[in-house]
This record gives sequence, C-alpha cells and structure tokens, in this order.
Amino acid sequence: MAKKLWDKGVVTDQEIERFTIGKDQLVDIQLAPFDVLGSMAHSIMLEQVGLLDKNELAPLLKSLKEIYFQIEKEGFVIEPEVEDVHSQIELILTRRLGDIGKKIHSGRSRNDQVLLDLKLFARFQIEKTVGLMNQLIDTLLSLSQQYEKVLMPGYTHLQIAMPSSFGLWFGAYAESFTDDLQWLLAAYRTVNRNPLGSAAGYGSSFPLNRQLTTDLLGFDSMNYNVVYAQMGRGKMERGVTTAIASAASTLSKLAYDACLYSSQNFGFIQLPDAFTTGSSIMPHKKNPDVFELIRAKCNLIQSIPTQIAMITNNLPSGYFRDMQITKECFIPAFELFDDCLKMTTAILPHIKVNTSILDDPRYDLIFSVENVNRLVLEGMPFREAYKKVGDEVSSGTFHPQKELHHTHEGSIGNLCNDAIRDLKNELISSFHFEKWHQAEQALLNRVE
Repeated sequence: MAKKLWDKGVVTDQEIERFTIGKDQLVDIQLAPFDVLGSMAHSIMLEQVGLLDKNELAPLLKSLKEIYFQIEKEGFVIEPEVEDVHSQIELILTRRLGDIGKKIHSGRSRNDQVLLDLKLFARFQIEKTVGLMNQLIDTLLSLSQQYEKVLMPGYTHLQIAMPSSFGLWFGAYAESFTDDLQWLLAAYRTVNRNPLGSAAGYGSSFPLNRQLTTDLLGFDSMNYNVVYAQMGRGKMERGVTTAIASAASTLSKLAYDACLYSSQNFGFIQLPDAFTTGSSIMPHKKNPDVFELIRAKCNLIQSIPTQIAMITNNLPSGYFRDMQITKECFIPAFELFDDCLKMTTAILPHIKVNTSILDDPRYDLIFSVENVNRLVLEGMPFREAYKKVGDEVSSGTFHPQKELHHTHEGSIGNLCNDAIRDLKNELISSFHFEKWHQAEQALLNRVE
C-alpha cells in the first residue's frame, strides 16, 4: 500500500482518512498536468542549487515527461489508496527511480505545490474562457451590424420608454462582455505570479532559486513574501471566480432577454425549433429551455465567489485544511461557464429577428421624446416642449414622427462597434498568453 507523504508509521482511522481526503482524488485529476510541469521546474532548480546531481535530473525529467504525456492520453489515474495527485506522481517516480524520486520534494510543501497547480490550472483555463468570450463578442458585434437599422422598443421599469434597435441590443452585450474581460485580465495578473518556494508558508533553509522556477514556468513575477504566498490561497480563487461571475452576470441577463423577447407576448425574436424543447401535454409549446438553463447556471456561478469567501474569510494567516474545499468550488466553475458561452455562441446566429415590431401602434408613445427633441431643435424651451407633447399624449392627439436622427457616439445611428472590437482586441493581447506557452514548451522540450 502506498504511504502518505506525511506518513510517520501511525495508522490513521479509516473514517478520518475518508473524510479528510474528501473529493481530492476526483478533482485533482484536472491538476495532474500542472503538477508535473511544476515538478519539472522544481527539479531543474534543485539541480541548479546542488540538491540534485546532474545524473539524477535527467531521469527525473524523462519520467516526468512520460507522466505528462500519459495524462494527455487520459491514461493517468490516482490509485484508490493514494491521497492526492501530488502523492501519486511522487509514488510513480519513486517506483521508477527509487531514491531519486524521493528527493523531488526537497524545498517545497504540498501547500505551495497545490497553490502552484491551481495557478497553472487557472492560467490555462482563463485562456480558454477568454477565447470563448472573444468568439461570443465577435458574434454579437456581427449581429449588431446585421440588424443595425432594425428598431425595437427600449424599456425602463419594464414600461415602453424610447426607441432602441437590435444593433444596440446585440452591441450592448458585446461591450458588456468586453468590460468583463477587464475583470478577467486583473484576475489573471494575480494568478500569474509564482508561489513555489514558499513551502509551508515560511520559506526554506535550502538556497532555493525562486526566480529560476518563475522563469521556467513563464510567470510574470513571483509572490515575493512567503507568508503572503500562502495567504493568497483562497484569495486567488475568489478573485478569479469574481471575474467569471461578472461575465456570468452579463450572460444571465442576455439569456433572460432571450427568454422574454421570444415569448408570444413580446415576439421580438424567434428561436429555431431545433434549439427549443416541447411539453409532455401541450403540443404547441416551443420552450427556450437552453436559455433558461444558461440563466440558472450563470446565476449559480455568481454564488461561487461567496462560497469561497465563506470557506476562507475567518482564517488567520498560515495554511489550514479548510482551503482544500475551495478546489471543489473553483475547478468546476470554468467548465460550467465555458459550456454556457459555447451554447450561446452556437444559438445566436440562428435567431430570427422581428423586423417590424414598431409598426404596431401600441409602441407609438415611445416616439414622444423624439417629438419633444424636434420642438427643442426648432427653438422651443425643453420644459415647454415636454408639456406640449405630454398634453398631446393625455388628450389622445399625439402623432408619432418615426424618423430618427441619432448621431452621437454609441447611439442607434452610430454604434461604435469598431471601437468596441478594438478595445476587446487590445485587452486580449494584454494577457500575453504566448509567454507561458513558450515557457511550458521549453520545459517539455528540455534535454539534459
């Protein structure tokens, strides 16, 4: 039976062991490739500072690369009696290399090891999420241009208010997601700092070269203070999921609009039959279940930062086992949100837009502001123009003038979609994902 990394010859009660391991064996599978990369960088550093011999480093890196590619082929498992991914990888190395495998943990703890894994995982996942958001924003901007001149009612207090357009509606969500990229970029910059070498949170008496592992793993910088590095556990996860929650809030609102506007009482858009579901007793039903589930899942995602905060908020400095539970909230958040992004991007181009909504006289009053503004442009003071049109509305003599002349930036006639696209592209380029891609590829290509 495999021993625990902390084993001191005392048999742990089986129920205690079950309870403390929790879901680690399940969730840690997603951390496996990142644990290998971190171990490769750590091994290279150990050799550089004299804690490994050159002839020990070569077989270590060779075995770690073999494990990495085994993980890629989904042939890696955490054995039932093994506590977590860190223990499994060290166990494999020890089986293959004997005492050399036992040396790899010098100068680190599972505390900084798991935090490193989570940061490498988050860095990888953020890039995927940013890519999917990029596709969705481009889809929304394309639809905004396509339906630039198709008018729809705008609402305040869910009462018809002023003329809007599908160009504005689609474009509004494109810009909202672009702002959400700002949140993700801020979170990414916190993620992309190296905690390795902080060990259990108080550093090490070994002469570690933390800058070397920072460079080998393509981080922007390190978490300098070793106590803070451990304090970052939970804070990092909360920051990242807060950014994801911001984007999920945007997507939830879009899904709500899609459900509302596709209902018969509105009839602004029509979902293709293939993207709707039916009723077991009502043969006419075409339900927007996909958007309802996107809304629900995005609302669930918005609770995750609070879940993480409730786990970690009342902890003092230092490591505590409470932090283990954050993985169960944090790791699934990406897949949950990414799935919602994919579904939305797939559906939106197939939506049928009602191009004659404002022909219906029930929406005539939304042009009242247009009439007021015309009177003001002709020289009437605004308050007099407002009263005149208000009296016409009250007396039933109001006649809308439906020709619109909106020219300022961001209005119906000047959507500024190119500026939104430029901002989006600038933000995405600011992540500099290529830096860590190059570093990881150099690690995997390294020959001793």
